[in-house]
Amino acid sequence: MQPIDILVLSNGPGELTTWVRPVVQELRQTLGHDRSQVRISVVLSPCPNASGREVSLAQQMPEVDRVQGADRFFPFLLWGKTAESWEWRDRGVIIFLGGDQIFPVIIGRRLGYRTVIYGEWQTRWHRWIDRFGVMKPELVERADPRYQHKFTVVGDLMAEASGHTSSSLQAITQASSAELIGLLPGSKSAKLAQGVPLGLAIAQHIHAVRPQTQFVILVAPTLDLEAIAKYADPAFNPFALTFEGGTAELVTEPNGAYFKTASGLRIELWTETPAYDVLARCRLCLTTVGANTAELGSLAIPMIVLLPTQQLDSMRAWDGLPGLLANLPGVGSMFARVINGWFVRTPRLLAWPNIWAGEAIVPELIGKLQPQEVAAVALNWLEHPDQLEQVKARLQGVRGQAGAAHKLAQVVCDTLAMED
Repeated sequence: MQPIDILVLSNGPGELTTWVRPVVQELRQTLGHDRSQVRISVVLSPCPNASGREVSLAQQMPEVDRVQGADRFFPFLLWGKTAESWEWRDRGVIIFLGGDQIFPVIIGRRLGYRTVIYGEWQTRWHRWIDRFGVMKPELVERADPRYQHKFTVVGDLMAEASGHTSSSLQAITQASSAELIGLLPGSKSAKLAQGVPLGLAIAQHIHAVRPQTQFVILVAPTLDLEAIAKYADPAFNPFALTFEGGTAELVTEPNGAYFKTASGLRIELWTETPAYDVLARCRLCLTTVGANTAELGSLAIPMIVLLPTQQLDSMRAWDGLPGLLANLPGVGSMFARVINGWFVRTPRLLAWPNIWAGEAIVPELIGKLQPQEVAAVALNWLEHPDQLEQVKARLQGVRGQAGAAHKLAQVVCDTLAMED
């Protein structure tokens, strides 16, 4: 076989974890592990939700050979030269797994490679892209009939979550009967500053009523323990004093780490990724908006989605002009308050499972949230397990089946075969 290059284009931490990881695993299973024959490169483009550690996250994937960060993307897009002057083989394919769909069109023409786009909700540039792997048949039906032959329904890459599990569990998950609640405060500073202390306070309200309940914070792969611990420390994050019980001390031990609150509650910190083993044992999760809701929806885990607005000027990760205005030096804070105030007042669905279904399957709590009020929602679910089961069933009904990564890898192979 003639040596080939596979170039994966992606952007944010959610796409890397839920799209890129399962796809590169399947590509290696399908095309083999001989790097002299098949080389996989990842090039990242800018993303408003990026944390700055996406390169490290991609480099941790053993299937990937080379990674370039988003800060070097536009010189590569415009002039075709990477920061390390990568050489490219004569034969290859570009796989779009996040970013702007115009990117594979431009880069594919420059490198002379075939192009494959994974489309979750929309597809573009049908004339110039070679193949599309899409989540649902509706995307095929929307396409111009002249190009529908390029489409293959592969299913939902997010649903791959249920097929990829981590290798070990902490003590809290060893008993399958444990009543476990997961806390997912996010990865960006703006969300963590409010989400960590709010989550700590909610956990203590729940624990006061149901002392058998255990808690685990799912630490984003772009964070380390010291980074997340700062948001529970009022010396670094004064907002932690907003809620009674919003502070905690980081305790590290040989077999793991946890937060210890002033009341003595132990909240485990889970850093292994993917975290599907521990998530699968959660009765419910408290999560911020974003890719977390998609992962939880794919695993059919009931969730309460939180968007606290005590600090309206802190949320600045918007796309396009709003994001530019909110991040302007000096006046960005003012623009952020105005934009976020408008956003909060405008009714919309925020959690991905609700967006998929077109209705509120899981509750979205927005505003100046109080821990006891959120705890009451969670306690009602815990005391009425039949409601939890109903939510699980509805979540299972709105997503596709697993196997999308394998099917998309086959689309890539078929695309390569077009050149033979």
